This record gives sequence, C-alpha cells and structure tokens, in this order.
Amino acid sequence: MHAELQLQKGYLKEPVETIYFGGGTPSVIGAGEIQKLLDSISSLNTVSNNAEITLEANPDDLSQENVKALKQTQINRFSIGIQSFFEEDLRWMNRAHNASEAESSVKRAQDAGFENITIDLIYGYPLLSNEKWKSNIRKAIELEVPHISAYSMTVEDKTALANAIRKGKQPKMNESQSAEQFLILMEMLEEAGFEHYEISNFAKPGCYSRHNSNYWKGIPYLGIGPSAHSFNGNTRHWDIPNNAKYIDSLLKGQIPSETEILTQENKLNEYIMTSLRTIWGMDLMKVEADFGSDYRKLVTSAMEEFLDKGWINIHENIVRLTKEGKLFADNIAAELFVDTEN
Repeated sequence: MHAELQLQKGYLKEPVETIYFGGGTPSVIGAGEIQKLLDSISSLNTVSNNAEITLEANPDDLSQENVKALKQTQINRFSIGIQSFFEEDLRWMNRAHNASEAESSVKRAQDAGFENITIDLIYGYPLLSNEKWKSNIRKAIELEVPHISAYSMTVEDKTALANAIRKGKQPKMNESQSAEQFLILMEMLEEAGFEHYEISNFAKPGCYSRHNSNYWKGIPYLGIGPSAHSFNGNTRHWDIPNNAKYIDSLLKGQIPSETEILTQENKLNEYIMTSLRTIWGMDLMKVEADFGSDYRKLVTSAMEEFLDKGWINIHENIVRLTKEGKLFADNIAAELFVDTEN
C-alpha cells in the first residue's frame, strides 16, 4: 500500500480532510503498521491538522493493550462493528466477538479517551424480534456513542448463509420485518436526540461522520488497496481484487486498477442516488446548473408519482425523502435515473 500511495500522489486536491481505514478488519494489523501508513500519507500529502482519521475495528480486536497503543497514533475515531448485543445473534452471524466484548470494547475505547465513536448494528434477520431490536437500540443509546450506523441484513451470493437459505435450512430475509424495524430505529433514535442525516447513519448534533458526508456530497476520494475504489468527479477507478496480482503490479510500478470515464448521465444519476439518501437532499437548481434544464425536466417529471404517494417533498427546490419514502430510497432513486439512450 505504501507503493500505491506513492504512485497515486497528486490524485487528490489537498489538504486531505479525512482518512478511513476500512473495508475489512484493518485493526488486526496493529498500531505500529497503521502509524506507518499514516506517516506515508503525511509525507506524500498535506493532511489537515484537524483531519478525521477513522479505524474500523471488530470488538475482539480492541483489547485494553491495543486501544492503548492506538491512542498513541493519529487515529481519532473508531467505527466498531458491534452488530448485536445478543450472544445467540452474534453466533448466528458467525461473528468472532461475543456479547460481552460488544459492550466492553466501546467502554475501553471511551476510557482511553476516544470520544468520537460510531457503532454498527444490523436489523431485519430472523432471530431479531422487535423487542430484541429495541433492546439493542437502547443499549447503543446507553453507551453514549455520538454516532450509530444501522443496516438491514443482506444475503450475499456464494456465502454460507445464502447456501443455507437455498437449501431451506435458514429462513429467507423478511422485507416487512426489515421495514418495521427501520421505522422503530428512526423513532427511537430521534427521541434520543440523534439526527438522521443519511439513510443508514444517525448522529448527535455536530457529530456527523465527515468522511461519510463527503462521500454522499460527491467529494472526490482516493482508495488504496485491493478492491479499493476512487472517484475524482470525472472518472471512477478500482483496484483489482486479487492480492497477488495487486502486489505484482505495484512491483512493476503500475497502478493495478481499471478506470471508467463518467458520462453526464452517469454523474447525474450518481448525484440523484447519493443526495436523496441524505438530510441535505437533491438540489434541483444544482441539477439544472450542472446538467441543464432538459435533465431537470426529466427528473421532475419522474417525481410526480412519489409526490402523490407522499414519499418525497420539495421545499425551495430541495427534494427530500419523507420518513415513509426512506423505506423505498433505492427504488425511488432508480426510478429518477435518466437514460436518454433507451
């Protein structure tokens, strides 16, 4: 990764405002290696003095010793993959940590002086009753973390769970259960003072993830490592997912990636998808200014159905999803996508 950082120097406009170690379990490599990567980034780029630097971590990686070591690095934010506070649910998900570690990992990080913490929770799976889901949310609130990300369970192809469902050994995911638990989530976190600033993300005022926010606002980013994606506003590129080929390419001084040049319609559809998911909404004036009045007309014409259903509202040219509309965010965005070639 150090080699790719060198090859990608100059990709981003400086200064760098956020750094995010994620896409797996980066906490397993240790504080020393993480700091070396941060040193490489700083030597090749101007990093803002108040940059948000996040580390994704599994609860079982956050031992007292590791947390203490990470406190000596520039890491200033943790994203902890809790998923659930129930033992049987964690076993069903094949998680490495247990229920006790789920809670204690957050407290260890807080005791070490980390205040900027987000935790991940999952809902919409067969073992999770509404009462258990409410209990998970209450526990997250009690831990006094300023940010919570929550995701509906999805089943990826070619996984053990997908195979078990196909053979009838596990029940299928239930969309109505997921929708009901999403509504419970929104209500409880709103009552607890969290702001729902993106479909899957909730934060106390002033505690939005800057990294997440930049992504949803379409700000360019650079991804380093196998399978990592990058975006500069005009092109998108992604590193090959094969570790051996990735390393071989870097040894030859080549960036191991493929590139897609974005068309105007690609850019518009991406803006529709990302902006609608957020508290900031989709700005119709921006659509017209950046893409033209014809594209604005196409988008506004496609919105009529969702206005009638009460799934979106428009105020001062800003289109936002209603609470009910958030249940159908992806479908609404897809229906608003522009494709003049068909």
